[in-house]
Amino acid sequence: MLVVGLTGGIATGKSTVSSLLSAHQIPVIDADLLSREVVAPHSPGLAAITRLFGPGVLLPDGELDRKKLAEIVFQNPGKRKELERIVHPRVRRAMFMRVLGAWVRGERVVVLDIPLLIETGLYAWVGRVVVVY
Repeated sequence: MLVVGLTGGIATGKSTVSSLLSAHQIPVIDADLLSREVVAPHSPGLAAITRLFGPGVLLPDGELDRKKLAEIVFQNPGKRKELERIVHPRVRRAMFMRVLGAWVRGERVVVLDIPLLIETGLYAWVGRVVVVY
């Protein structure tokens, strides 16, 4: 199975390319969507974030208060690194499991939509890289 890494900067059309691929029944695994999934209410990821940053990063409904968390981590690079140590491994694990599922289903191609594909070193996971610019 060919694993393709799709990347590109903000407002380059990466989402459009992902949508076109999906419309042609090519599985697209979106890292941004997975990053939200791994910190969903009652998830181990959200529990770890709450332990680290306190209950002040939660909205009344139990969702992560992304704005509040952003205020904390963008003012403190050390805290940002700690957050990344919680979220990134969970996103990578979720991506791997989705790729594995595609392989089990007999897919011939799967696309990993990862905004920071090169910067995070995840390009090593893929057979081809497509950059949208």
